[in-house]
Amino acid sequence: MAFFSRLARSLLLMFRRPPRQQYAALCYRREPRTDHLEVLLLTSRDTGRWVIPKGWPMPDKPAHGVAAQEAFEEAGVKGRVEPEPLGHYLYSKVLKDDFAVGCTVQVHALEVERLVEDYPEKAQRMHRWFDYKSAASQVNEPTLKDLILAFGARMEARPAA
Repeated sequence: MAFFSRLARSLLLMFRRPPRQQYAALCYRREPRTDHLEVLLLTSRDTGRWVIPKGWPMPDKPAHGVAAQEAFEEAGVKGRVEPEPLGHYLYSKVLKDDFAVGCTVQVHALEVERLVEDYPEKAQRMHRWFDYKSAASQVNEPTLKDLILAFGARMEARPAA
């Protein structure tokens, strides 16, 4: 009976609750030898899927500040984050009790200036540079794929600084 009560409570919450908000960083650089655009992806802690750094709102930080903080904590990224969002993507976040909630993720471009050796989640994740088309093919969320492809095409169309 407890299982059905928990299931009923979860279903009610799922249908009643609006999507939760998260903030993410699309970390990028120009590959030093070829000058082609690359995107940094990292593995999720739970499934090992390729993702971008993201997290929940923080009361003392604006959205782009949260994106930069998450990029540092999850991948050791230091760089320049854009205050204006690139766009949004949607995904289902599975919480600790196996309950899934819808999340809207606001994405901010972050130009990577350096990667530090020591950061909070170093032992929990791997990260890797991908050309932007490969990065788009590695992520699971269709709207994130589209966002990466559009960003990459726009960046490739303009000359490097």
